[in-house]
This record gives sequence, C-alpha cells and structure tokens, in this order.
Amino acid sequence: MGKGKSSSQGGRRNLKVRVKTARGRTTSSTQWLQRQLNDPYVAEAKRRGLRSRAALKLEQLDKKYQLFKPGMRVIDLGAAPGGWSQVALERVRTGSGPAGQVIAVDIADMEPIGGVDFIKLDFMDEDAPEKIISALGSHRADAVISDMAAPATGHRQTDHLRIMGLCEAALEFASEVLVEGGFFLAKVLRGGTEGSLLESMKKNYRTVRHVKPGASRSDSAELYVLATGFRAKD
Repeated sequence: MGKGKSSSQGGRRNLKVRVKTARGRTTSSTQWLQRQLNDPYVAEAKRRGLRSRAALKLEQLDKKYQLFKPGMRVIDLGAAPGGWSQVALERVRTGSGPAGQVIAVDIADMEPIGGVDFIKLDFMDEDAPEKIISALGSHRADAVISDMAAPATGHRQTDHLRIMGLCEAALEFASEVLVEGGFFLAKVLRGGTEGSLLESMKKNYRTVRHVKPGASRSDSAELYVLATGFRAKD
C-alpha cells in the first residue's frame, strides 16, 4: 500500500482540539475551553500532578530570581486550588536543614496538601491577618505571595480596581509579618494604578519590579509585582 502525502506541513497531523459549541455554552466559554485544551502549560501541569498552570508561573519566577530557600516560612494568599503552595512547599522543604512552612489562605475550599497549613477565610475580613499571624506562631514570614483575583465583572476598569485593592491589602499585611530581607509577590493588572503602587513599595523594599512569566498568556493583562529585600521596621 503506497504512502500518501500528509495534508499538514512537515507530514504532521493537525492535532489542535476543536470544541463544538454545545447547547447552554456561550461562545466565550467555548473559546476558553478550546484554549485550555490546547494550552501546553495546562498539559504540563496535569502531567506533573500540579494543581494549576499557575504553578508553572511561580516555578519560572523562582528559577529566574532565586526566591525560595530551604527553611523559609511562606504565606500563600488566594491559594486554591493549591498550585503555588505545591511549588513553595517543594522548595522550602528541600535539604537536611530545618523544615520550612507554607500557610495557604483562601475563601474557597482547597483539597489538603500534606505539609501545607490551610486556613479557609476571606482575607479581606477584619480579623483575617490576626488568624494568619497566629498560625505563624512566634515566627515571622520570609515571603508573602498572592495570586488573589476578584471574580471578573467584564468591566475592565472595575476589575482592575478590584484586583489592585487586593494587592494593596496583601502588601499592607506583608509589611506586618515579613522578616528583614523577605519578599512580596502579587498579581496585578495593567491599567495605571500599579505605577503609584510601585512607588510606595520602593520605600519598603530594596528592589521592586514588574514581572511576567512565560506561562502567563501573552494576550492577558496579567502582571506580577515582585518586591525583594524588605526593610523591616523596628
């Protein structure tokens, strides 16, 4: 039986998954699902048993900036489903020295991760900081990381203000719990407010920068603000 030529370039079949618009599913949700099914980072996260593609973003940032060290105490805000906590735990529990600690916080339920202390609460509640600090015991944190995001409204300016509000609250909390030299990492969105936020952060951290890991979609307005070298106050 003779070999026929493939219709795709290089003799490879086009394996891109296409999703049919089902009854009850909007066009936008169909497009989102199709993008998920064809996203290599989603596939890699699933293959490695990571709970989200966001875990790969944190891995990339850690590789570039050498953020985590064995024995660190990390507070993960907006932790569910747990991808960032998985990455942080792996790094702070490496080596033969003192075991690190990861405290995960989210308003949503999260399946347990061995070695991670999960606290279910709304970070914006007045008593939330006190509960998290209590979980630290007599220690201070080496890192506060936040992938928190408010539910999208579809209105760009409203969504921007809401996520920046979460970032500002996380930043204020970090100033209460970080040790000298600690770091802060949080999700933000492009839109203008982050410029003034950076200026205020520079007063309390030695280095402040915007970062966008490769696993963050290029067409997304998502950015992360990374502040290292916290200047602890007396």
